[in-house]
Amino acid sequence: MAFDSFAELLAMGRHGVYVWTAWGISLGLLTLCILLVRGESRAVQRTLRRRSRRELNASSGEADHEG
Repeated sequence: MAFDSFAELLAMGRHGVYVWTAWGISLGLLTLCILLVRGESRAVQRTLRRRSRRELNASSGEADHEG
């Protein structure tokens, strides 16, 4: 290991603040992207389910009027 202690690892020769801030921002942005994509995916699925139900109801209604 390049560092003698955990404190030295965190300090990284006085560059630790910048390194860990960059890691934190990157992790935060990746987490935000994942959450936004999951939310958008759920919204699209909900819209498709509603549209499918509406089309099924419309097609069953047309069948009732034909007979």
